[in-house]
Amino acid sequence: MKNAVGLLVFSDGSYLQGQGIGYPRTSIGELVFNTSMTGYQEALTDPSYAGQVLVFSYPLIGNYGISPKAFESSKSWVEGVIVSQACEKPQHYDSGTDLNDFLRAQRVPGIAGLDTRALVQKIRVGGVKPVALDIIDEDLVDTHVKRLQKKALGFDYEKENFVARVSRTKIQSYSPMEPKQAVVLVDCGAKQSIVRDLLQRNCRVHVVPYNASASSILKLKPDGVMFSNGPGDPEQLKQTVSACKDLLGKVPVFGICLGHQILGQALGAKTFKLKFGHRGANHAVQDVRTGKIWITSQNHGYAVHQIPAKAEEWLKNCLDGTNEGLLCDKYNAFSVQFHPEANPGPYDANALFDEFLERMS
Repeated sequence: MKNAVGLLVFSDGSYLQGQGIGYPRTSIGELVFNTSMTGYQEALTDPSYAGQVLVFSYPLIGNYGISPKAFESSKSWVEGVIVSQACEKPQHYDSGTDLNDFLRAQRVPGIAGLDTRALVQKIRVGGVKPVALDIIDEDLVDTHVKRLQKKALGFDYEKENFVARVSRTKIQSYSPMEPKQAVVLVDCGAKQSIVRDLLQRNCRVHVVPYNASASSILKLKPDGVMFSNGPGDPEQLKQTVSACKDLLGKVPVFGICLGHQILGQALGAKTFKLKFGHRGANHAVQDVRTGKIWITSQNHGYAVHQIPAKAEEWLKNCLDGTNEGLLCDKYNAFSVQFHPEANPGPYDANALFDEFLERMS
């Protein structure tokens, strides 16, 4: 397309335009930001970003290219990408392609050349926003703004069940050479790194759909059950929460990110939507019992509160005080709001997988 620009339109009719990158199509989503300096490929292939347009606050994205080893799922799930500068000539021995070609292959539209730090500030002040974007001819900007505004106005992130889009529909099993324990991973949008971490610890892993019943999970004879990360509002997952509730006391349970919110609801806690969420590889959390600080990788827009007496608050966010972890000794269950598998890091909390194995012993 000659003289193509990327057009980002907000529901109030305001808009920004920059250089169009990626695949030219109309896309609608919730505008969120990630503060990581590395790991853009892991973010782009994380199913937790389904339904969202992702702004990278770090100014240069794509400088080490796209590696075939760094995928967290089979494809990219973001609705769009906003960067300050998209590197056209990446330098890395493991790079297979550049960011622009990757986005085109994944049918993801993007915009480069915007002040992404100003966009982050806008989201921090006003909260996450519904937006629409497209790559169009520069001469047609005025005619497309109204069309895209209507698209943004009609989008409500909280009413969509994005987990149903990203979850496996059939059981998939993985086994190490010498399996010692069996784990059922309930796929609400699981990163592949979770599977890899379990396999490295000699666990046989059965990945099941998000709507699997407790009885079908128990038929697999797991030593423990894990509820994964994933996109969207946990209020959309009544069936998953019910299965988690039915499993409590029958098998050790570990929840990660959205899985933390699912366990919280199963125990009787409530969840609420954060103003702009926690997304990045630099979030400090504190163990409220010991005072120990972990730097964690996070990607979530909802949080747990109103924790019942049967559960104990274990971890809290050092920036806003929101809950980051639950313990429930009565049912041998625990959960964290962040990502112990990390990728690209940090790995402060990776030993939580070992704690899960100990609980299964």
